[in-house]
Amino acid sequence: MTAVNIFKAKSTLSKLIADLESKAVREVVIARHGRPVAKLVALSTNQGARIGVAQGHFVVPNDIDADNEVVARLFRGESV
Repeated sequence: MTAVNIFKAKSTLSKLIADLESKAVREVVIARHGRPVAKLVALSTNQGARIGVAQGHFVVPNDIDADNEVVARLFRGESV
């Protein structure tokens, strides 16, 4: 863990992000007046692995958006 004050975080943000991307650091804690107030972490890179996981298991109909207005009314609690 790396800890920096807000001024240093603002002036070295690009380097802090590069350190997170390269995994040189796992997280950066940003402090104001010596008190931690925020944490900067890298996003997980494996989140995209799920895209296409159901490909070929079902067919999306051409009119999939035909009932969008009805669904929107139901979400708003209106009668259909």
